[in-house]
Amino acid sequence: MLKIGDKAPNFTLNDKDGNTVSLSDFLGKKVVLYFYPKDNTPGCTRQACAFASAYGEFARRGVEVIGISRDSIASHVKFAEKYSLPFVLLSDPEREAIEAYGVWQEKKLYGKLSFGVVRTTFIIDDQGNIEAVMPKVKPDTNAAQILEMLG
Repeated sequence: MLKIGDKAPNFTLNDKDGNTVSLSDFLGKKVVLYFYPKDNTPGCTRQACAFASAYGEFARRGVEVIGISRDSIASHVKFAEKYSLPFVLLSDPEREAIEAYGVWQEKKLYGKLSFGVVRTTFIIDDQGNIEAVMPKVKPDTNAAQILEMLG
C-alpha cells in the first residue's frame, strides 16, 4: 500500500463519457481519489451519494473528486445518472490504477476468501504526492471526514 509522501502513481483511464482522464491532468489541484468495489451496491451507493452531497464544498475548495472501480463505462453512466453524481467516475476493468494503488486485496466475506477492491481513499496534493491514505473507510462518513481533514 502506498503511504503519505509517496508520489501518486499516474494512470490514464476512461470516464463515463468515454474520455481519457489521467491523474496528471489534475496537477496544480488537490484530488480526492477513492476506490470502491461496485456500482449500485448499498455501501458504494451511500459513499457516492455522500460525495455528491458534499461536492459543492469540495468544488468551492478547488478539490477534484474521482471515483474508480472495475465497472464498465456503461455501468458508470447508469450509476451517475441514477444518483446525479457530479464528479468523475473512472472505469478500471484491467485494474491498472487499482493495482498501482495497492487496493486489490484479499477479502473475507461470510467466511469465504476472495480478491477484490478494498474501499480506500487517497488525498493527493497539488504536486501529485499522497497527502493522506484512508484504508477501509466507512461509506457514510468518508466525504465528511475528508472535508474535516482539509480544514
